[in-house]
Amino acid sequence: MNLKFRSVGPVVLLLLLAGALFSFAMPDNNTPPATTDVNVNECASACGLPSHVDLTSGEYPVQRTEAEWRERLTDLQYHVAREQGTERPFQNPYNSNKQTGLYRCIGCDTPLFSSTDKFDSGTGWPSFVRPIDERTLGETRDMSYGMVRVEVHCNVCGSHQGHVFPDGPKPTGLRYCINSASLSFEAAESPEAVKALVEAWYHE
Repeated sequence: MNLKFRSVGPVVLLLLLAGALFSFAMPDNNTPPATTDVNVNECASACGLPSHVDLTSGEYPVQRTEAEWRERLTDLQYHVAREQGTERPFQNPYNSNKQTGLYRCIGCDTPLFSSTDKFDSGTGWPSFVRPIDERTLGETRDMSYGMVRVEVHCNVCGSHQGHVFPDGPKPTGLRYCINSASLSFEAAESPEAVKALVEAWYHE
């Protein structure tokens, strides 16, 4: 019996330690988004992609020269969106923003996230449980800094947004950790008004 415990004991201790580290790394104050009868995501799937955006070619529909990007974006926005940088946590405008509204890509104004899907992850960056339309948010495997992460970017202009992690609240269990510098925010009076803004873009 003692011999059996000696061979299994280190494995059990290792598993317990790994579990403790994982629990420590997880944000413990995830607050699910407030429930609403308006599902902004439904209008994206119902409308389909707008006629001026074709994501089947493999190239970003919105192309700009380096000079045009520099003119459109601030230094920080350019660093984050075009150079895949990261802004400081807790020191960005949308982390604690609780207004109702629409979050658009800073590079091309594509609607990416709704305030109805935003939650406080405690990480210091704006966090969402899902994008408005998965087709307009691309993913790439990110192996930087000795980690394996999933980078997300605007599929319309290629601007880096942040990363997605599998530790979010219901209903998706995902946490889209997004840089404020990659977004612009358009306030709206209600979730219905957010949906109307999204529908307007899809019908341009």
